[in-house]
Amino acid sequence: MRTRLQIGWDPAEPTAVDTDVEARIDELRALLDGRRIVALTGAGISTDSGIPDYRSPGAPPRTPMTLEMFLSSPEFRRHYWARNHLGWRHMDAARPNAAHRALTEWQRTGLLTGVITQNVDMLHTKAGTRRVLELHGCYGRVRCLDCDWLISRHRLARELDALNTGFTSRVRGRGAIEVAPDADAAIDDTSDFQMVDCPRCGGIVKPDIVYFGESVPKPLVRQAFSMVDEADALLVIGSSLTVMSGLRFARHAHRAGKKLAIVNRGATRADDIADLKIDHLASVVLPRLSESQVRATA
Repeated sequence: MRTRLQIGWDPAEPTAVDTDVEARIDELRALLDGRRIVALTGAGISTDSGIPDYRSPGAPPRTPMTLEMFLSSPEFRRHYWARNHLGWRHMDAARPNAAHRALTEWQRTGLLTGVITQNVDMLHTKAGTRRVLELHGCYGRVRCLDCDWLISRHRLARELDALNTGFTSRVRGRGAIEVAPDADAAIDDTSDFQMVDCPRCGGIVKPDIVYFGESVPKPLVRQAFSMVDEADALLVIGSSLTVMSGLRFARHAHRAGKKLAIVNRGATRADDIADLKIDHLASVVLPRLSESQVRATA
């Protein structure tokens, strides 16, 4: 079973925001009432935390990192790590928004059984949610591709700061820096940046993030399917389901006869099979589905 991230579907023209959002929330409340819910989240849940996404209406064009690009040359990796050295700090400073906090509250009351996230921003964990399956990894770890050695991103940052004295302040002194959803930053002048190799084997180190063109670990995929199977409903939040790594779970829930609801700005690849779709911000919709409004299953 291959579980590669693929690029190849772009949403159609942006859909209109649901104007009667209260009525739509009432419908979602009725759909989820008394059911055990597992959430599948994407970048759209984190935009109100200051982390951009790739495909919501109005998002600027961005090219996601691919594994082929990362492995193509030492020069490209140096350029990537220089940008990441700045971008990861922005992601690390981000804080959960109302949508993340709502899911944590749902879990506390027994409504939410777990979260499968396509995000690498760790905001669900920061919000206090437990049983979070990070399908695409997270920004906070760095791994050697040869020997599997691990280091925290904070510790690596300290080592890179020591090797690249003044780099961060020099680049930031030129003005605002655009940050991408995968903790990359848009800068050009990286010629003097120094990167480290694995101290154990000398291999290539890479953020513990699944890049486009890279396989999602099969044990994670199996665990995610199990989480969907254990629930009565799948709620997709902030994802266009462009890549198969997320779409497969929506299709699986639909085939299994489970309720499928979507809260997302813009079109998704599962709109045609969803029981309910709300085109609105997750940070608006989710907090209104409080424990007093949606009952957990007995």
